[in-house]
Amino acid sequence: MTRKIGVLIFPDFQLLDAAGPLGAFEIAGRYAPGAYSLKVMAAEPGQVLSSAGAGMGAEPLDETVDTLVISGGIGASAASKDPTTKAYIQRVAATAARTASVCSGAYLLAEAGLLDGKRATTHWARSAELQKRYPKVRVEADRIFVREGPIWTSAGITAGIDLSLALIAQDLGEDIARQTAQTLVVYHRRPGGQSQFSALIEMGGQGGRFADLLEWMRENLNAPLTVDQLADRAAMSPRHFARAFAAETGMTPAKAVERLRLETARERVEASSDPIDAVAETVGFGDPERMRRAFLRAFGQPPQALRRAARV
Repeated sequence: MTRKIGVLIFPDFQLLDAAGPLGAFEIAGRYAPGAYSLKVMAAEPGQVLSSAGAGMGAEPLDETVDTLVISGGIGASAASKDPTTKAYIQRVAATAARTASVCSGAYLLAEAGLLDGKRATTHWARSAELQKRYPKVRVEADRIFVREGPIWTSAGITAGIDLSLALIAQDLGEDIARQTAQTLVVYHRRPGGQSQFSALIEMGGQGGRFADLLEWMRENLNAPLTVDQLADRAAMSPRHFARAFAAETGMTPAKAVERLRLETARERVEASSDPIDAVAETVGFGDPERMRRAFLRAFGQPPQALRRAARV
């Protein structure tokens, strides 16, 4: 069975939002010959210029695709208002097996009404705007990708590859997805959600006073990460460290540790088949009941419920 993958682009699309998924599906096809046929499409076919100035050839819109992948980019907002593009997305979503977006391509799905009442994600820097513009969407800013039935959304740019690997795994199995990831030299299952980007950046993880410490925390979640341990690593007294950390990041060290653990745990709960107990141990919660309580506070659901929802 050959699955037809359509990638939708528009003027000022982000080149990697389209090229990343195309590359992933093309490589998967090397391991499973005949698995995919690929088509790049646009409302106005021909040479479509990306925001980088490089063009990509696009064919006319095709309503027979099995999976539609919508690119993002600085032109996404304008494209979402184009009546032809909007109507096309609505028609395809009614018949295609899957409809997906990369980065700000979520705006096109939202404008088409396909995200109303659904969980979705986009680039961490665009999440607040997406939520404000489309209040019916349940934006989850920390996710690499979100699946809601046949609707998939992903975070910024390279997350389109993560999304594509998940789609490939659904189609062809984990072994093919793993081989594809190895060829691309990327994670098969990227550790952590956008926590390594959104949370760390919000807490000053790129250039802030505690940037190196925050990165070390994320890489050592199974360590105790007590205030004393963190203060020692920062070469400060515990009291001074706690005050300075809160002033710099807007949260206590304990809250920062829990947030990093929660985001990483959620990604592993939803994207892997690892036992819940093992996830709790790996990310530093230790006791699965402790992790369950943290999930309820942060997400309103226990880990098992989120895992079931991710597989619907």
